[in-house]
Amino acid sequence: MKKLALLLAFGILTAGIVFAQGSSSQTKVLTLEKAVSTALEQNVTVRQAINNAVAAQSGVLAGYGSYLPTFSASGGWTRQESDRPAGVQLIGGQSIILPASASTSDNYSAGLNARYTIFNGFLREANFNQSVSNANVANNLAVRTSQQIVYLVQSAYLTVLRNRQLVRVSEENLKRDQRQLERIAESNRVGALSIGDVYRQQSIVAQDEVGVIGAQSTYDKSIADLLSLVGLQVSESYQIVDPSIPDSLAPADIDALKAKSAGFEDIRQRALAARPDLIGARESYSAAQSGVTAAWSNYFPSISASAGYNLSNTDFSLLSQSKGISWGVSLSWTIFDGFQTNRSIESAVATRRNAELTILQTQRNIDVDVKKALLDLDAAGKQYDASLSGVQSATQDSRVAQERYNLGSGTLVDLLTANAGLVNAQVNQVNATYNYIIAGRNLDYVVGEKKY
Repeated sequence: MKKLALLLAFGILTAGIVFAQGSSSQTKVLTLEKAVSTALEQNVTVRQAINNAVAAQSGVLAGYGSYLPTFSASGGWTRQESDRPAGVQLIGGQSIILPASASTSDNYSAGLNARYTIFNGFLREANFNQSVSNANVANNLAVRTSQQIVYLVQSAYLTVLRNRQLVRVSEENLKRDQRQLERIAESNRVGALSIGDVYRQQSIVAQDEVGVIGAQSTYDKSIADLLSLVGLQVSESYQIVDPSIPDSLAPADIDALKAKSAGFEDIRQRALAARPDLIGARESYSAAQSGVTAAWSNYFPSISASAGYNLSNTDFSLLSQSKGISWGVSLSWTIFDGFQTNRSIESAVATRRNAELTILQTQRNIDVDVKKALLDLDAAGKQYDASLSGVQSATQDSRVAQERYNLGSGTLVDLLTANAGLVNAQVNQVNATYNYIIAGRNLDYVVGEKKY
């Protein structure tokens, strides 16, 4: 029986180890770099922007094609049948009986034609320039969309790390209060403390357990939000770990973040030179200017050249014996179109003015974005410094309150208040740390220099 029990225990232990190894092998590690690269490939918004940019390139190709002649080929076959009944026809005063007749005739044709636009009032040039500008707009929109998604992924990833730290703070607080409950219960057992302290500490432990559950739920949901943003399946298990992101900031990290916020005007000029949305707004203005030129083209004549080679015969085998060649130049000019061209010009001019206003508004938005990003970074730095001081003070306060309570000169309420202050200080430090890091990433996004 002992041998059987040992074998059974060994089998259960082995199965547990194998199961644990299988479960761990299914958990994938997701670093920040991997999350960003995956989002650039899988995120729906990024893929849509890239698809639009690719589609806009077809307009450029069509613009090149407008400078080339067009060719068309045609071919056809028709059959005609006619039936005439018998009848009488007067010819020279005599009645002639005409018998019934039926006839069938075939006709075969083939042709090749070419046409080339020599001049159409600069419409061709305007359309080509407009297609190039529209393609540039789509490309810059795709770049800015990628920058936005990268920033959102970075923020979501850092939020996951933040929430994991908050879970750790909650768990450490729960363990500390559980140990305190054990000491109070033991002191109550020997008559050193009242049962009221036990009940009060039990209530605090219960609150801590609720806090841990809530922090864990927030952490799990932040992982789901990150995976959804990246474009991964939320049903799969991922371990969010990145050694390049520290749990706390070193002096070198703080100096690097502070160096980013030096000089509003310098950062503003960098943003004005690099922001894809501003570059796209300028390209939209260029496209609108080409639209004005295209509208004016209706006031000019259109000149085109054409040539054709055509075959036609009632016998397909003799089709090449009946042929014709044609060529020529044609001119068309609309002298009056009921002010339709004038309406098109006014509409195109209004579009150009609006595009110019969009450039001005985009520049203002960039100024505001840079200013807010710098203010956020400065405030985050000050909050981080304050949180460090807060943790140091709260730690000392909690230690003193614990010693006084152990000596009997302090109350449990004082100890609980000091411990709550320590937890709040630790939470503030975690939030300040990741707020500082996110503020630095936000400044990079606002400047828009990084391309992905």
